[in-house]
Amino acid sequence: MSVNNDTASAQERHTLWIVLLLNAAIAAGFFVSGLFADSSALIANGVDNLSDTAVYALSLVALSHGKTWKTRAAMVSGIMLLIFAGGILLDVGRRYIQGSEPIGPTMMVMSAIAGVVNYWCLRLLQRLKDPDVNLRAATTFSFNDFISNGGILIAGGLVLWLGSNWPDLLVGLATAIIAIKGGFEILRDTRAEIKKSERRSS
Repeated sequence: MSVNNDTASAQERHTLWIVLLLNAAIAAGFFVSGLFADSSALIANGVDNLSDTAVYALSLVALSHGKTWKTRAAMVSGIMLLIFAGGILLDVGRRYIQGSEPIGPTMMVMSAIAGVVNYWCLRLLQRLKDPDVNLRAATTFSFNDFISNGGILIAGGLVLWLGSNWPDLLVGLATAIIAIKGGFEILRDTRAEIKKSERRSS
């Protein structure tokens, strides 16, 4: 039994290192392309992937700690996602008031690359057996990223076609809404895990 647990833990650690490094690389790509393309959607996803990288780092640390620490790490993940969503809403509002000129083709190319990477991360995380609350939170993050990438791809096409910034702002807004939903789902899952632990200990 101990051997099986050690094997599972090693697999989880290996998977988390892969998705952490991939998300760090994608975050850098989003920031550079977002500044170049004047795109709220790209920068939003850059911040998202950067926060994901921090969450995966927390998940790695949590693997070597007890269940209580893992639950707390998952709670931090949910709160971080909600904070990220608030930052994106502020950026969208600023660009709506001040105006922006996003570059459609850059948005489309970057979102396509990120979509492939995030799908890979999602598949790696879904292969893990009996994921704990922290790994379920990590999977939520990757799923949100993948959906957001599809939105950016569509928005880039609309920006190119219409010559307007509203599709970019709309995707930035949608990314924030998805993040809010994901954040509350993680916190709800965490609360359920805490209640389950309390019932077992009582």
